[in-house]
Amino acid sequence: MSKLLTVSPSPHVHSSDSTQKIMLRVVYAMIPAMAWGIYMFGLDAVRVGLIAIISCLAIEYVIQKYLMKVNPTITDGSALITGILLAFNVPSNIPWWIIVIGAIAAMGVGKLSFGGLGSNIFNPALVGRVFLLISFPVQMTSWPVSRFAEVDTVTAATPLGLIKEGIANGIPVSDIQGLPQISDMLLGTSGGSLGEISALLLILGGLYMIWKKVITWQIPVSIILTVLVVSGIFWIIDPEMYINPLIHMFTGGLMLGAIFMATDMVTSPMTGKGQLIYGVGIGLITVSIRMFGAYPEGISFAILIMNAVTPLLNMYIKPKRFGGK
Repeated sequence: MSKLLTVSPSPHVHSSDSTQKIMLRVVYAMIPAMAWGIYMFGLDAVRVGLIAIISCLAIEYVIQKYLMKVNPTITDGSALITGILLAFNVPSNIPWWIIVIGAIAAMGVGKLSFGGLGSNIFNPALVGRVFLLISFPVQMTSWPVSRFAEVDTVTAATPLGLIKEGIANGIPVSDIQGLPQISDMLLGTSGGSLGEISALLLILGGLYMIWKKVITWQIPVSIILTVLVVSGIFWIIDPEMYINPLIHMFTGGLMLGAIFMATDMVTSPMTGKGQLIYGVGIGLITVSIRMFGAYPEGISFAILIMNAVTPLLNMYIKPKRFGGK
């Protein structure tokens, strides 16, 4: 019975692509941002990356081998990417055991509890990050200073954290001290988590994935444009209460989330129209949390919320059937 052919209706698409090849292209796209994070934060960045990757691979193997009783799939590259993205979303000074807990949440809860690759509803790395952010808020928001910092401290707030705290204390945006230049955030000389500090390198990685047809332009472009337009309207209304939209664009995890996490094939819509709606929803939720929520950052929560909406978008926004009118 195992040798029976599975026959499906045409059209049939032939491709040399495989899961491993697609995952490797994503890894290649993340290498520039990964290398820059190591340059900025040194051996701590290497430590965090190795612990996150090894933990995700080991947890997937153990759960599949001994709990699910299936052949482990750690060679398909998906656990590797989850490990890298988990490392990208945490500070380089975070204790090792917190990274392992994040890996357990990412792989055990975010991925394998739904059946594994192709069945998970939520992006596993984001499940791990949000779990850690809620469980260990102090450790997850104690950002180490970069090698370019001109202050004699060990940790410092991110630009979004400084802005959120300043506005909450009634300080006009123009009077908030310690904000880096937009060029610093673009190039990656300000503080933050390992993978989010250089918007330029993340954009280059995104362009590579679009070129290789790993992702499409609809999701990252719709997220970024929505954030720019909505935050720009508020900035025009009151520039002392709301920040320049370019700061929203280049700081925090917006680029990392829009390019590498919201575009996850499993948890994002299948059609171009659905992807645009999905991206606009992420952008609106992100701006709402950043401006009016308790957290200075909102992209992680926004993506997870829209992950939950993806099945509805796939159900109601479908491509025209082959041969249909």
